[in-house]
Amino acid sequence: MMNLLSRIKKRRTKNKFIRNRNKNILKHKNNQNRISLIEEEEEDIEEGFSIKSSAPSHTHGVQPLGNLYFNPGSINSRDTGLGNLHTLTDELVLDILGFLDGSSLGVLASVSKSFYVFTNHEPIWRNLVLENLIDGFQYNGLWKTTFVSAYYPSFDISSSDRRSFKVRDFYSDYLFQSWLCANLEMKHEWLERDNIVRKRGISVEEFVRSFEEVNKPVLLEGCIDNWDALRNWDRDYLVKLCGDDVKFSVGPVEMKLRDYFRYSDQVREERPLYLFDPKFAEKVPKLGLEYEVPVYFREDLFDVLGNERPDYRWIIMGPAGSGSSFHVDPNSTSAWNAVIKGSKKWVLFPPDVIPPGVHPSPDGADVASPVSIIEWFMNFYGATKNWKKRPIECICKAGEVIFVPNGWWHLVINLEESIAITQNYVSRPNASTLVSGTEDRVNLHDKFKNAIEASFPGAIDELTQKEEEKKIQQRKLSFWDSVVDSNVGAFKFSF
Repeated sequence: MMNLLSRIKKRRTKNKFIRNRNKNILKHKNNQNRISLIEEEEEDIEEGFSIKSSAPSHTHGVQPLGNLYFNPGSINSRDTGLGNLHTLTDELVLDILGFLDGSSLGVLASVSKSFYVFTNHEPIWRNLVLENLIDGFQYNGLWKTTFVSAYYPSFDISSSDRRSFKVRDFYSDYLFQSWLCANLEMKHEWLERDNIVRKRGISVEEFVRSFEEVNKPVLLEGCIDNWDALRNWDRDYLVKLCGDDVKFSVGPVEMKLRDYFRYSDQVREERPLYLFDPKFAEKVPKLGLEYEVPVYFREDLFDVLGNERPDYRWIIMGPAGSGSSFHVDPNSTSAWNAVIKGSKKWVLFPPDVIPPGVHPSPDGADVASPVSIIEWFMNFYGATKNWKKRPIECICKAGEVIFVPNGWWHLVINLEESIAITQNYVSRPNASTLVSGTEDRVNLHDKFKNAIEASFPGAIDELTQKEEEKKIQQRKLSFWDSVVDSNVGAFKFSF
């Protein structure tokens, strides 16, 4: 989980996209319906966008700024309530409020209706909870009430109507957008493209030759059918197995599994917290015994580092809408991801294609992108339709495993509550890339190189030569030159 300052950086990077987005998505059939979108839970949005049937209206009645232009007699109460501070952007106001503690925010909320709305913005309270309750918390429907119940346990949260106070004529694209992203349904067109190669029962040799050596994604079916995890891992089993003594990594905090499920049942936010724990097998050894590495990924040269290897395997859990925004796996490793429960939408771009809306730093250490995954789909997914180098996409369901080659950009979103195991690894076909990919981490690079030399004498020179040959071959025939659109617009792979 990002700290507040990194969140601010990312929001500033994508701020230019917000106004265009909200202008496009909130036009309605007539003036009456323009206002009623906020209060009608099942109102559809233009261009096929639709709000989830269970979505509440905005907590404080905030409306998109475009609605103000259709009500010329209205005055934006946002401006009148801020006084001289109304010239500041919503983003900057929230950045300033983010430096206050909970008590100060409570006092400021009584100054005006406008400050009431700003100080009740849920991401502010989320940051307060995650920064101060690092040993875990019990989510109480909203981040503010979670914070209050933790610090003032004698206060009866149930006695206050948390959603009753609405401010009339408050217009803000920035405040409205997080509610919108949290409550949008995934569009059908975001899910229908499935152009990944699927394989069942192939040999290890074919996997290495057709996918690992040439660095191409593949979805593997049937290779984890023997896992006990596939049969056993549901909520009841995991809560009973893990008990109340074990805590798992959830963003910057540690949570009991029972408390995390309580959170995931109630939460409706732009970026749900993701349980992503690298020490799950050490914490609960039986979890590590109920799965095994699929046969295709059992050669892992990082094993030569022994206990000094970086984190490499994780148990992953999250509600619908949770996931990982675009990133490239570290240390030039490849990865496999096995879905045990639920389903995940994957979007992948090869190393030489930076996804739209994503802005990596020159050294690749930092990546600026839209705050939420839904926001990326809203603003940028459509642009990929016309790209010559379109992304590889699929929905990975329970019992299926996806291979993510090293260097590939990938985004993942859970379409329902999901449980998965993922592991980063390196084998001989991509070991040369890993050696070069760790040069910026001197200690890791030296340890890995020395361990490889000791375990496999002469391997480094051999791998370096193969990497040079690979680069020459790539100049002759790129990956995208081997991809041809079929008549129905899907991909046809020629290996």
